[in-house]
Amino acid sequence: MRIISGSARGTQLATFDGAEIRPTSDRVRGAIFSILTSRLGHFSQKRILDVFAGSGAMGLEAMSRGAASVIFVDQGQQAKQLIQTNRTRCHLDKNTRIIHQSAQKALPNLNGQQFDLIFMDPPYGNELIPQIIELVAEYNLLSPDGIICAEEQRNTEIPQHIKRYEQQDVRHYGATSIYLYSHTESV
Repeated sequence: MRIISGSARGTQLATFDGAEIRPTSDRVRGAIFSILTSRLGHFSQKRILDVFAGSGAMGLEAMSRGAASVIFVDQGQQAKQLIQTNRTRCHLDKNTRIIHQSAQKALPNLNGQQFDLIFMDPPYGNELIPQIIELVAEYNLLSPDGIICAEEQRNTEIPQHIKRYEQQDVRHYGATSIYLYSHTESV
Protein backbone atom coordinates (compact mmCIF):
# COMPACT_ATOMS: atom_id res chain seq x y z
CA MET A 1 0.00 0.00 0.00
CA ARG A 2 1.39 3.39 -0.98
CA ILE A 3 0.51 7.08 -1.36
CA ILE A 4 -0.74 7.55 -4.92
CA SER A 5 -0.22 11.25 -5.63
CA GLY A 6 1.14 14.51 -4.28
CA SER A 7 4.12 15.39 -2.10
CA ALA A 8 4.41 11.88 -0.60
CA ARG A 9 3.72 10.03 -3.85
CA GLY A 10 5.12 6.52 -3.90
CA THR A 11 5.74 6.34 -0.14
CA GLN A 12 5.04 2.83 1.12
CA LEU A 13 2.64 2.77 4.04
CA ALA A 14 2.99 0.40 6.96
CA THR A 15 0.08 -2.02 7.28
CA PHE A 16 -1.03 -4.74 9.64
CA ASP A 17 -1.06 -8.43 9.04
CA GLY A 18 -4.35 -9.78 10.27
CA ALA A 19 -7.96 -8.76 10.27
CA GLU A 20 -8.09 -5.88 12.78
CA ILE A 21 -7.53 -3.27 10.07
CA ARG A 22 -8.80 -3.66 6.52
CA PRO A 23 -7.10 -0.88 4.56
CA THR A 24 -8.68 0.52 1.43
CA SER A 25 -6.74 -0.90 -1.53
CA ASP A 26 -4.65 1.38 -3.73
CA ARG A 27 -7.05 0.74 -6.61
CA VAL A 28 -10.15 1.73 -4.66
CA ARG A 29 -8.38 4.68 -3.01
CA GLY A 30 -7.26 5.90 -6.44
CA ALA A 31 -10.82 5.68 -7.76
CA ILE A 32 -12.18 7.51 -4.70
CA PHE A 33 -9.69 10.34 -5.07
CA SER A 34 -10.44 10.63 -8.78
CA ILE A 35 -14.14 11.06 -7.98
CA LEU A 36 -13.43 13.49 -5.15
CA THR A 37 -11.08 15.56 -7.31
CA SER A 38 -13.80 15.91 -9.96
CA ARG A 39 -16.24 17.09 -7.26
CA LEU A 40 -13.94 19.25 -5.11
CA GLY A 41 -11.57 20.49 -7.82
CA HIS A 42 -8.52 20.20 -5.55
CA PHE A 43 -7.55 19.37 -1.98
CA SER A 44 -5.61 22.56 -1.31
CA GLN A 45 -6.56 24.02 2.07
CA LYS A 46 -9.27 21.40 2.69
CA ARG A 47 -9.90 20.30 6.27
CA ILE A 48 -10.21 16.52 6.53
CA LEU A 49 -11.71 14.24 9.18
CA ASP A 50 -10.76 10.56 8.85
CA VAL A 51 -13.05 8.46 11.08
CA PHE A 52 -12.19 4.79 11.68
CA ALA A 53 -8.85 5.86 10.21
CA GLY A 54 -7.08 2.49 10.44
CA SER A 55 -3.72 2.98 8.71
CA GLY A 56 -4.45 6.65 8.02
CA ALA A 57 -4.12 6.09 4.26
CA MET A 58 -7.17 8.17 3.27
CA GLY A 59 -6.24 11.21 5.35
CA LEU A 60 -2.57 10.97 4.40
CA GLU A 61 -3.48 10.75 0.71
CA ALA A 62 -5.48 13.97 1.12
CA MET A 63 -2.58 15.66 2.98
CA SER A 64 -0.16 14.56 0.27
CA ARG A 65 -2.46 16.27 -2.24
CA GLY A 66 -2.41 19.57 -0.34
CA ALA A 67 -5.06 19.37 2.39
CA ALA A 68 -4.59 21.93 5.17
CA SER A 69 -5.16 19.53 8.06
CA VAL A 70 -6.33 16.06 8.99
CA ILE A 71 -7.82 14.75 12.21
CA PHE A 72 -7.62 10.96 12.47
CA VAL A 73 -10.11 9.18 14.75
CA ASP A 74 -9.61 5.54 15.72
CA GLN A 75 -9.94 3.74 19.02
CA GLY A 76 -7.53 0.91 18.18
CA GLN A 77 -4.09 1.03 19.79
CA GLN A 78 -2.50 -0.64 16.75
CA ALA A 79 -4.24 1.86 14.46
CA LYS A 80 -2.89 4.76 16.51
CA GLN A 81 0.66 3.41 16.22
CA LEU A 82 0.23 2.75 12.50
CA ILE A 83 -1.04 6.29 11.82
CA GLN A 84 1.91 7.74 13.77
CA THR A 85 4.35 5.60 11.77
CA ASN A 86 2.76 6.44 8.42
CA ARG A 87 2.46 10.19 8.92
CA THR A 88 6.15 10.29 9.93
CA ARG A 89 7.14 8.08 6.99
CA CYS A 90 5.29 10.47 4.63
CA HIS A 91 6.75 13.59 6.33
CA LEU A 92 3.17 14.73 6.99
CA ASP A 93 3.29 15.12 10.79
CA LYS A 94 2.50 18.83 10.64
CA ASN A 95 -1.19 19.77 10.83
CA THR A 96 -2.31 16.26 11.70
CA ARG A 97 -3.84 15.07 14.95
CA ILE A 98 -4.80 11.62 16.19
CA ILE A 99 -7.78 11.20 18.50
CA HIS A 100 -7.51 7.80 20.15
CA GLN A 101 -11.21 7.31 20.95
CA SER A 102 -14.29 5.76 19.44
CA ALA A 103 -16.06 7.89 16.85
CA GLN A 104 -19.06 8.12 19.18
CA LYS A 105 -16.89 9.75 21.88
CA ALA A 106 -14.62 11.81 19.62
CA LEU A 107 -17.15 13.54 17.35
CA PRO A 108 -19.01 15.45 20.10
CA ASN A 109 -15.64 16.90 21.17
CA LEU A 110 -15.18 18.32 17.65
CA ASN A 111 -18.37 20.41 17.96
CA GLY A 112 -17.77 23.83 16.40
CA GLN A 113 -15.24 22.58 13.85
CA GLN A 114 -16.21 21.99 10.23
CA PHE A 115 -14.57 19.71 7.70
CA ASP A 116 -14.61 19.84 3.91
CA LEU A 117 -14.22 16.09 3.57
CA ILE A 118 -15.11 13.37 6.05
CA PHE A 119 -13.92 9.83 5.43
CA MET A 120 -15.50 6.96 7.34
CA ASP A 121 -14.54 3.33 6.97
CA PRO A 122 -16.06 1.46 9.92
CA PRO A 123 -15.78 -2.29 10.42
CA TYR A 124 -17.99 -3.90 7.80
CA GLY A 125 -21.43 -5.12 8.76
CA ASN A 126 -21.86 -3.10 11.97
CA GLU A 127 -24.34 -0.59 10.50
CA LEU A 128 -22.29 2.30 11.90
CA ILE A 129 -22.42 4.65 8.90
CA PRO A 130 -25.94 6.02 9.56
CA GLN A 131 -25.13 6.44 13.26
CA ILE A 132 -21.90 8.33 12.56
CA ILE A 133 -23.50 10.52 9.86
CA GLU A 134 -26.20 11.41 12.41
CA LEU A 135 -23.44 12.56 14.79
CA VAL A 136 -21.86 14.60 11.98
CA ALA A 137 -25.23 16.31 11.51
CA GLU A 138 -25.87 16.78 15.24
CA TYR A 139 -22.51 18.49 15.77
CA ASN A 140 -22.56 20.33 12.40
CA LEU A 141 -19.18 18.93 11.37
CA LEU A 142 -19.58 19.06 7.57
CA SER A 143 -18.94 22.39 5.84
CA PRO A 144 -21.74 23.64 3.54
CA ASP A 145 -19.98 22.36 0.39
CA GLY A 146 -18.44 19.36 2.12
CA ILE A 147 -18.58 15.67 1.21
CA ILE A 148 -18.89 12.55 3.34
CA CYS A 149 -17.16 9.54 1.80
CA ALA A 150 -18.23 6.30 3.48
CA GLU A 151 -16.95 2.80 2.75
CA GLU A 152 -18.99 -0.30 3.50
CA GLN A 153 -19.34 -3.89 2.41
CA ARG A 154 -21.13 -4.24 -0.91
CA ASN A 155 -24.88 -4.86 -0.74
CA THR A 156 -25.20 -3.22 2.67
CA GLU A 157 -28.37 -1.13 2.83
CA ILE A 158 -27.58 2.47 3.68
CA PRO A 159 -30.37 5.10 3.65
CA GLN A 160 -30.54 7.58 0.78
CA HIS A 161 -31.16 10.41 3.28
CA ILE A 162 -29.61 10.68 6.73
CA LYS A 163 -30.59 13.79 8.67
CA ARG A 164 -29.66 16.76 6.43
CA TYR A 165 -27.47 14.73 4.08
CA GLU A 166 -28.37 13.05 0.81
CA GLN A 167 -26.57 10.24 -0.97
CA GLN A 168 -25.08 11.73 -4.15
CA ASP A 169 -23.25 8.73 -5.57
CA VAL A 170 -22.59 5.03 -4.97
CA ARG A 171 -19.72 3.11 -6.55
CA HIS A 172 -18.94 -0.58 -6.27
CA TYR A 173 -15.43 -2.06 -6.34
CA GLY A 174 -15.39 -5.81 -5.77
CA ALA A 175 -16.71 -6.46 -2.25
CA THR A 176 -16.59 -2.74 -1.38
CA SER A 177 -19.13 0.04 -1.90
CA ILE A 178 -18.34 3.74 -1.63
CA TYR A 179 -21.14 6.15 -0.69
CA LEU A 180 -20.86 9.91 -1.14
CA TYR A 181 -23.14 12.22 0.84
CA SER A 182 -23.50 15.98 0.87
CA HIS A 183 -25.97 18.52 2.19
CA THR A 184 -29.50 18.03 0.85
CA GLU A 185 -30.28 20.59 -1.85
CA SER A 186 -32.77 23.25 -0.80
CA VAL A 187 -35.85 23.26 -3.00
